[in-house]
Amino acid sequence: MTTTEKRQRSARLEFRTTPEDRALIAMAVEANGTDLTEFAVTSLLEASRRVLADRTEFILDESAVAAWEAVNRRPARDLPGLRDLMARPSPFAAS
Repeated sequence: MTTTEKRQRSARLEFRTTPEDRALIAMAVEANGTDLTEFAVTSLLEASRRVLADRTEFILDESAVAAWEAVNRRPARDLPGLRDLMARPSPFAAS
């Protein structure tokens, strides 16, 4: 999807805030140059991705487990560029 395309939204999400929180959000929306819906959805999606990325345990159903195992059974690809990169000394190692 390009940045000019808009996804069609049909599900409604409502929540309550304090007047102070609403004022702060309105200032951030204005500073961001977007509308409230776009700002809220973008912010909630980013927060959701961070929360889910930090999970250490995922529960998969039987078909998802089978798909995961199939991916892990595939042989590793040889990536010469990555191999060369990993063979170089780390720029972060103490000299």
